[in-house]
Amino acid sequence: MTPPVHGARRAPGRRPITRLVIYLIKPSNYDEDGYVIRYWRGVLPSNTLSCLYGLTEDVRERGVLGRRLQWRVELIDETVQRVNLRGILRAGRRRGTKALVCLVGVQSNQFARAGDLALACRAAGIDVLIGGFHVSGSLAMLPGIPPEIQRLLDAGVSVVAGEIEARWEGILQDAVAGRLQPVYDFLLQPPALQAAPMPRVVPGYLRRFVAPNFGTLDCGRGCPFNCSFCTVINVQGRAMRFRDVGWILETIRANYRRGISAYFFTDDNFCRNKYWEAILDGLIRLRQDEGIRIGFMVQADTQSYKLPNFIAKARAAGCAQVFIGLESLNPQNLEAAGKRQNRIADFQALISAYREAGINTHVAYIIGFPFDTSASVTADIQRLTDELGPEQASFFMLTPLPGSRDHVELLQQGAPLDPDLNRYDSFHATTDHPRMSRREWTGAYEAAWASFYHVENMKRILRRVSAENYWSVFANFIWYKNATMVERGHPMVHGFVRLKERLVRRPGLPIETRWQYARRRLGDLRRYLVLWPRLAFEMEEVWLQTRPRSLMEQRVIGELKQIPSSVRGWRRMRASELQQAYRRAAQALRDAVPHALPCVRLAVPTRLWLWLQRWNPCAQSLTWSRASLQRFWRRSAQALKWGRLDRVDVSGLVFHGLQELALFSTFAAVFFSQLLRRLLARAGFTTEEMA
Repeated sequence: MTPPVHGARRAPGRRPITRLVIYLIKPSNYDEDGYVIRYWRGVLPSNTLSCLYGLTEDVRERGVLGRRLQWRVELIDETVQRVNLRGILRAGRRRGTKALVCLVGVQSNQFARAGDLALACRAAGIDVLIGGFHVSGSLAMLPGIPPEIQRLLDAGVSVVAGEIEARWEGILQDAVAGRLQPVYDFLLQPPALQAAPMPRVVPGYLRRFVAPNFGTLDCGRGCPFNCSFCTVINVQGRAMRFRDVGWILETIRANYRRGISAYFFTDDNFCRNKYWEAILDGLIRLRQDEGIRIGFMVQADTQSYKLPNFIAKARAAGCAQVFIGLESLNPQNLEAAGKRQNRIADFQALISAYREAGINTHVAYIIGFPFDTSASVTADIQRLTDELGPEQASFFMLTPLPGSRDHVELLQQGAPLDPDLNRYDSFHATTDHPRMSRREWTGAYEAAWASFYHVENMKRILRRVSAENYWSVFANFIWYKNATMVERGHPMVHGFVRLKERLVRRPGLPIETRWQYARRRLGDLRRYLVLWPRLAFEMEEVWLQTRPRSLMEQRVIGELKQIPSSVRGWRRMRASELQQAYRRAAQALRDAVPHALPCVRLAVPTRLWLWLQRWNPCAQSLTWSRASLQRFWRRSAQALKWGRLDRVDVSGLVFHGLQELALFSTFAAVFFSQLLRRLLARAGFTTEEMA
């Protein structure tokens, strides 16, 4: 455990404090080139920031620090916001103002960046607190204070280990009084959550994310299991604690009025929350009695499907996805990791049970357990896609995170560990593997992503999911493919459109000249211009081969079935016959279902849509694939490459170009109209109102 708390630091000759400015900062980390990872739009908001904001507002509202004290609380999520160090330092110099920088929820891979921010603030005399899983896990599991934390202590940074519910007001009182302790250690006294202030939505914060209606909420903390790679059990404990169900439902009700209609319940294991049934029953009542229809995803263990009524009630309450720590398909690996609750024989029944209820399964899979090899990982991922078939998968490299049992054991063995904490993100090899070189290990990890999110597997998944879940799975594919293929990172961390500041670079690396920086950013732009169209056309192909067919196409297919089989082959069928089938289908739709529309009915009225079809080059064909277009472009490119202009079909270029434009426009219109439909549905609009 940690050493005793040091004596308080007192500031002599202090002036009266009339204004308190608190910066709650969730730091990012550095990329391979030393630039802070920040995006125009993020994907997952920080629950830690919401929790700290709720706690801070509670202290302010109760007037614990005095009714006359003026407050300003700023939240900064560095993955989507810039840390304005100059502004923070200016605030700290104002007369009568107390500036307090709180680096919150800092994980091991974020500690290097957090440390740099902390030292910059301390150099200007600003008080700094740092907490999160790296500090808490290190102090919980190591016999002494590790050097990277001691370095901050020596600079006057205060570290906070453990959870701060019921302690935050005391820390703030110490800060205002100028007597912050070097170490606040609450690890042995995890707080009760029943009466703890709830997380609060920060105005404007969620607009920085792709889904501004998506929030987070922890209904409980802790996990009863004993996985060797996990830090949660050593920081939040194995004894689970729970929030009051009434407060959870009231928070969801209040957030709904602010536009929050989707959630990730961040409990490490929601199905082990003893109030799970009461929470789900409450969400069902909100749906039925008040029209508050939220969607949500939860984390659950592999035995969750055996809990009576859990899946059925989760679905009725609005659960759209469950995140499951599958971890491995090798029983020796599961045994070595202490994952005894995972039984491979149950995996098929587990995923089938959720699928039958209409809940998408998202599995976590770790690569790098002791019995993994390059060949075995390839075979296991093939089994994952072919036999189990979850709708989504996230892959990680086994990482000995400080705070885990794995980390302690490797230290005791004297195993080589990467000294750069910035790489402890579960996407880099940070130690040696007994059966693979680090290059082989990384290759197996990258191959897993490529295999699962290959076009063929995405098509297989989309053909299997229900029509209700089709577009949510499709959107997740775009999110994950963008992260892995375009942004070259992990989907749970990396967002959309990378931002970089020339003057903000990791200490020790040179600041580039404007010309060098411009060349770098032009390279980034060039990569986007190449990879975004490639991704778009790849997903268009997936859509063409799996999409739900519109009423028009269903009618056309019915008309085509009436044509004798001897002439029904696509190569032998005349264009006029296909046109006649479309005309009969269109007339049938006009007569029988005057208000029925295909997938794009949000965009235009029915009759206008049918009229526009006459000008659509693809309207008179059942387009199942881009294969013919791709063949044409390849032939044309090859002819141009070899200077054979006589072989370039100029009229074909025009026609195929129009086809591409019309087809992609249709794909984009359908995709975005479906996203809009989902947002409107979550906002409470009925089908009739949307039509």
